[in-house]
Amino acid sequence: MPRAARREVDMSLSLPNAGATSARQALAVDGRALNSLKAQASQGDAQATKDATLEAAKQLESLFMRELIKSMREATMKSGLLEGAEGNLASDLFDQQLSVQMAGQPGGLAEAIQRQLSRQLGGDGQTTLVPGSTLSMDVALRKAAPADNPRAASPKGRDDFVQHHRAAAERVARSSGIPASFMLGQAGHETGWGKGEIRHKDGSNSFNLFGIKAGKGWTGKVAEVTTTEYINGAPRKVVAKFRAYDSFEESFRDYARLINDNPRYEKAREKTHSAVAYATELQKAGYATDPQYAAKLSRAIQSTLGMARTPSAPVLAQASGTQA
Repeated sequence: MPRAARREVDMSLSLPNAGATSARQALAVDGRALNSLKAQASQGDAQATKDATLEAAKQLESLFMRELIKSMREATMKSGLLEGAEGNLASDLFDQQLSVQMAGQPGGLAEAIQRQLSRQLGGDGQTTLVPGSTLSMDVALRKAAPADNPRAASPKGRDDFVQHHRAAAERVARSSGIPASFMLGQAGHETGWGKGEIRHKDGSNSFNLFGIKAGKGWTGKVAEVTTTEYINGAPRKVVAKFRAYDSFEESFRDYARLINDNPRYEKAREKTHSAVAYATELQKAGYATDPQYAAKLSRAIQSTLGMARTPSAPVLAQASGTQA
């Protein structure tokens, strides 16, 4: 039997269901499949987005399977039947098609990839795909502690939060010396940009934007809520008492007093020229128990600094020397 004929027989035996392949996966080398996927994703409705996400997940799984098959071929001895440039090309095309056929099976990698893509695209209503975002938290934990994921809000959500609190932050910045952008970034981080503000049991707002707890010396109002604390690096749910105020501006002023009057934050006060340095010193001083607090806070502050680089917000950055 001629060599080409033997290859054709081998391929037909290895892919008995090739005729049942969907139109989107008819050929691994068909560039129109990607165009079809793009068109499907651009339709905008929920079902089309879900279908497009699944197809994208299958494509990613097929890439993984292709590399796996390639490694297996390289690890086995050559039979001599398909040696040479033409034989290698045929084997490569066959492997590509085989990887597409194997992708998308129930319980496979594609399902896990689809779940990840759905969360990134906002399918669970909690996160959107933004630079620097992480998806390590499960949905339940993010709902309980939205401040742990400061980049979860959309750009518009962050901008609305900053615009709402800008005036109060700028007034406090003038008297305290703490950049308004730093306070707005930290307030946004602590509250999930307004999505997870601390509330009383009756649902009323505590106006606590900075997660400041009510210690033994606090004589004002208190809001008792369940929050997430990190004990030995692991998140734990605990019930804690937080300070409550009569207005958001009062929260800004109390935060400024805490930073300026408490000796433990002395080094942080010296680092207001840099968002990263400021956030790092706050974490070192024990402002929060999250081991990743400095990184998360600095990203939140940097996002407000980006908003501050406009002619209408000269006080937000406060000083031209403020660095990201």
